[in-house]
Amino acid sequence: MRMFVLLCVLLLSSQQGQARERLTWLVRDLPPFTIFEGQEKGQGVVDRMLPLLIEQMPEYDHTVLRVNRARGIQMLQERSFTCDPTLLWTPERARFVHFSQPTLPILSSGLVIRKADPGRLDESEDGTPVDLKQVLERPGMKLGIVAQRSYGVVVDDILRQLPETTLSRHYGNDATANLLQMQQLGRLQLVLGYWPEVRYLIQQQGGSLDSYQFHPIKGANRYQFLHVGCSDTPLGREAIAHIDKLLPHLRQEVLPEFYASWLDPELRTEYLEQTRHLVEELPSAANAQP
Repeated sequence: MRMFVLLCVLLLSSQQGQARERLTWLVRDLPPFTIFEGQEKGQGVVDRMLPLLIEQMPEYDHTVLRVNRARGIQMLQERSFTCDPTLLWTPERARFVHFSQPTLPILSSGLVIRKADPGRLDESEDGTPVDLKQVLERPGMKLGIVAQRSYGVVVDDILRQLPETTLSRHYGNDATANLLQMQQLGRLQLVLGYWPEVRYLIQQQGGSLDSYQFHPIKGANRYQFLHVGCSDTPLGREAIAHIDKLLPHLRQEVLPEFYASWLDPELRTEYLEQTRHLVEELPSAANAQP
């Protein structure tokens, strides 16, 4: 009898284990959020956040899968049980992605320019916002972007209005790093990116930060929020409901410090102060962007 009971317990345990759904986390090489190689491997913001989420979501089996941005978007559209922890909200993505509450304020995108390149923005000091459409009206200007990446709602809208001949879209892994190398070779003059990421990549490539300028885009907010996004399916919506319960503590106590450590030293205090205000205002922000 005892043996029968034991077999029943083992069978029930096995069935319960088999019944757990497998959640696939989509990540890409995206410093300072995810870092796959080098001395700082695994030390990115999301590298450190994801284990905290996984630990508190034991109802699922978890797989972490490395994909490029284009493949990640495709998988989210396929309605498989997948989640991406580094998504910006956009109206296009909201058609097939169920988004979490905002997870973390990050610095918005901008133009990366080499000071030595002819035709650079001589009249603009480093950090001065620029009119992206106006800049690309200059003869010979080519802008490097990562295919299917969002640079924020305002910047994405500007990109849709630009002639395709002014854009160089990069697919595949290490896209931003490759665009910076193309810029060094003179194959394009401008790269659209996020300064903490670009700063990290320039240093990894052995370049000097003093050789570059970064310009925010006119009309875009200084900060924007990351979200976790899951396939818009019953399983995806269920996962987001659980994630939303975990986010307030992470957003207030954990993630801003993770991100601030990757910023220029003079920006860290300002960022942490601004983040506190942005988080306090989140009820209205959450209503504006699902």
